[in-house]
Amino acid sequence: MDKLQATMEKFFVPFAAKINGQRHVAAVRDAFTLSFPLTMAGSMVLLINNVLLDPNGFIASLLHLGDLIPHLAEYQAVLNSVINGTTNILAVLIAFLTAYQLAEEMEGDKVLCGVTSLSAYFILYPASRAFADESGAGLTTTYLGAQGLFVALFVGLFVAEILTRLGRNSKLRISMPAMVPPAVSKSFNLLIPIMIVLGLTGVINFIFGKITADGIQVLIYNAIQAPLTSLGSSMGTILTFVVVQQFLWVLGIHGPNTLNALRSVIFTEQANANLAYVAANGTAWGAPYPVNWGSINDAFGNTGGSGATLGLIIAMFIAGRKNKAQYQIAKMSLAPGLFNINEPIIFGFPLVMNPMYMVPFILAPVVCNIFGWFCVEVIQIIPPVAYSVAWTTPGFLIPFLGSGATSIMALVIGFVCVAISTVIYLPFVMASTRAAVKAEQAGEGE
Repeated sequence: MDKLQATMEKFFVPFAAKINGQRHVAAVRDAFTLSFPLTMAGSMVLLINNVLLDPNGFIASLLHLGDLIPHLAEYQAVLNSVINGTTNILAVLIAFLTAYQLAEEMEGDKVLCGVTSLSAYFILYPASRAFADESGAGLTTTYLGAQGLFVALFVGLFVAEILTRLGRNSKLRISMPAMVPPAVSKSFNLLIPIMIVLGLTGVINFIFGKITADGIQVLIYNAIQAPLTSLGSSMGTILTFVVVQQFLWVLGIHGPNTLNALRSVIFTEQANANLAYVAANGTAWGAPYPVNWGSINDAFGNTGGSGATLGLIIAMFIAGRKNKAQYQIAKMSLAPGLFNINEPIIFGFPLVMNPMYMVPFILAPVVCNIFGWFCVEVIQIIPPVAYSVAWTTPGFLIPFLGSGATSIMALVIGFVCVAISTVIYLPFVMASTRAAVKAEQAGEGE
């Protein structure tokens, strides 16, 4: 075990840390993190809309809201438009935020980089088309949301990288008199670099317009994003991410944060498509992507946090009381663990660099994910988990709330996942406890 630990510290930790700290990866990761409150807010509003304002919803039926409030279903129209200002403009948000975050990493002008990135994004946007009734013309909304993510990321990174580098060239700056307001002076400092960046963007748009009439958005989507979306709907992809994520945790590196950039690119479109389906139909049944990261891992494999560690805590209460040190940590970790905050047990137990618990730490979320997939996709006894639910929601409630709070079976399956993870951790807890007791007895014998 010592040799294994030394090998991981020598080879894997520096490599993973380097990737996690790379500025472009960090910028993409932080951009999605900053956009998350809006997408989460949109999802929660829709959840409330369909759970409370739908007379057939679980909570509305339980409280007989349809009888108490006349025409209850008609009030759903009030909040249906929330999705237009959240998930449906995700690409626009990411174009700005990616440039903003990369400029911050490079110590450039964050706001001007973000604004210029927005301008560049719409330079590359498909041209307006005439309406079928010939009443006018307009832009398609297709690539404002998740379908435009790849171009948004490219634009944000490109603009921030070029604009920041050009902005450091004193020959390209326009100096203004001291009496000019700072905001105006700062804008003129980067005027020439901005013109160069937008000019380059125009050239890129012209070149791709010669390749296809639909421009770079359609080309990139069909060539890159669509295959990745298909890949993200595979259980193989989800399980691969789970294993890598958990292994990074074992090395002491925050696995979800490290993989967040890549994970967001692959899985975001499916989640947004499911949310749009729910907004249009009022139910999660029939959602187009029943298998994706949010609907599988976040719903079934994350109870207690990464590694489904609520099962470990329960296993400690069952069979680990004689391991006094770890039992105390388990008791202190119970309250945060109920809300999927498990850093206390990951670093205090510890699970980091602990070969004893490496196997169940990886195996528990894998098995729970497979079980959840079986229930949703194979036997279809619960609706897909289409709503985004706050990650601090108790894990056993996420399948229920995320599927629209209409299926009692989803609530049952949430608790079954806790039981599965507990069973997986239990033999390792028993072995670790026996080892701790023997070590304690040996110490007393001396």
